Amino acid sequence: MTVFEELKARGIIAQCTNEEEIVKQLEAGPVKFYVGFDPTADSLHIGHFVPIILMAHLQKAGHTPIALFGGGTGVIGDPSGKSDMRKMLTLEDINHNVECFKKQMSGLIDFDNDKAIIVNNADWLLNLNYVDFIKKVGVHFTISKMLAAECYKQRMERGLTFFELNYMLMQSYDFYVLNQKYGCMMELGGDDQWSNMIGGVELIRRIAAKEAEETGNPVPESTKVNAFTCSLLLTSEGKKMGKTEKGALWLDPEKTSPYEFYQYWRNVDDADVIKCLKMLTFLPLDYIDELSKCEGSEINKVKEILAFEVTKLIHGEDEAAKAQATARALFTTGGDIENMPSTDITADDFTDGKILLQDLMVKCSLCASKGEAKRLIQQGGVLLNDIKVTDMFLSLTAEDFSDGYVVIKKGKKVFHKANLI
Repeated sequence: MTVFEELKARGIIAQCTNEEEIVKQLEAGPVKFYVGFDPTADSLHIGHFVPIILMAHLQKAGHTPIALFGGGTGVIGDPSGKSDMRKMLTLEDINHNVECFKKQMSGLIDFDNDKAIIVNNADWLLNLNYVDFIKKVGVHFTISKMLAAECYKQRMERGLTFFELNYMLMQSYDFYVLNQKYGCMMELGGDDQWSNMIGGVELIRRIAAKEAEETGNPVPESTKVNAFTCSLLLTSEGKKMGKTEKGALWLDPEKTSPYEFYQYWRNVDDADVIKCLKMLTFLPLDYIDELSKCEGSEINKVKEILAFEVTKLIHGEDEAAKAQATARALFTTGGDIENMPSTDITADDFTDGKILLQDLMVKCSLCASKGEAKRLIQQGGVLLNDIKVTDMFLSLTAEDFSDGYVVIKKGKKVFHKANLI
């Protein structure tokens, strides 16, 4: 099975410009390809994980990934999927975020001995002469075609700025620069990037065709580029995966602990387990096919395998093992708290020496509001130190933290430790 066939079998590939040509290029390899990441936060999140897995599969097959960090495009922000213009970041913010991305990706992609390349498009975008750029790049794009792209259509009603309209040109120019400088032949990315990726392919081919016409030379093989997208990580109901009560599912352990990360995958819907195993792990497909035959309570074992494998890829085998041990202990005895998610509170969180349990739950991000906490307690969904809470207005004093902490259990699966410091 070729790497492209395996990617298709795993459900990772969504759309491609020319499948037959892509397969030939990959088989003739090695091929340099790139994936872009806009550094709009100081951590990658699970939405970035599928493109990174795609990069890793291709690298294992002998191809060379180029990780492009959008130090230049990040100043604008991609309008795809956004209802409002994204807040503009300072160059200092962007540079800090780029460094965080590099560190996180190094655990998943091998950058030693030029096996993968890191670039920052700030190097060529921030010093561009705008008139020269428009003459070289802008002439190959029509406004009518750009506005027909899905990434712009959804912004039209609220107002699409000319500032954002330039994003497609800049991302397309990225591909052109990488093709010229590194011989990059393919752009990969999430399926929501399809319009921008098509723009890059067409830009390179049109510039090459124009130069060939002017010089009388044939179009170079090195400019016969392609692109393909990876599937977005969606539930069986079509909703984006990776959303938690605290927000995004981050790859940074300081933002989402390994235990919380593990628990997210341990608790996915039964209908999504096999898809996630195929897309997010390197387990052999024949083994995953065997796991797909599990039914009833056996599916919980499959979920444990998924949670362990994905957590291992992000946080390492030791952290995955700790998270798994903690989860098993909590579900069987409710006793192991060593790696449980926790929140520190101080005397400042108390009023007249007391803190309402509902306030404590909001402080620990177990509920978004006091009203939600009240409803949960009223429905019998809260345990405090393994004792069901029935009083919506239960208050705790410092004496209740006799061991220096209390353990709150929300529903059947969420445990949290509140430390009094």
